[in-house]
Amino acid sequence: MTAMPQISEAEFEVMKVVWKHSPISTNEITERLTQTTVWSPKTIQTLIKRLVTKGALSYEKQSRVFVYTPLVQESEYIDQESNSFLKRFYDGNITAMLSAYIENDRLSEDDIDSLRALLSKKSKKGGK
Repeated sequence: MTAMPQISEAEFEVMKVVWKHSPISTNEITERLTQTTVWSPKTIQTLIKRLVTKGALSYEKQSRVFVYTPLVQESEYIDQESNSFLKRFYDGNITAMLSAYIENDRLSEDDIDSLRALLSKKSKKGGK
């Protein structure tokens, strides 16, 4: 497996749009991001170019329009980032992470109920 590119928080916002709407043109990306950010179209184009350079996006020119598709799958990127966070801050121990979140009231009752449901569902499937 090739190394996952390092994606900044701003670049991640661009990737979320591309993952959700791919294939998507420069103008469509810009239109969506100017609705949710204070970025100028030039800033957005710079972020897109960086993602192409990093190997996170590919593009195809269709007449006079550039259309982008992701080269990095959203689930793989999020999995890598989650694992990196877990290793960096909790030595890879998910129980320690959840304990810290619970002890510091960072999980609501709804969050805890959702986790219970996920764990129950996993155990019924005969999870790892």
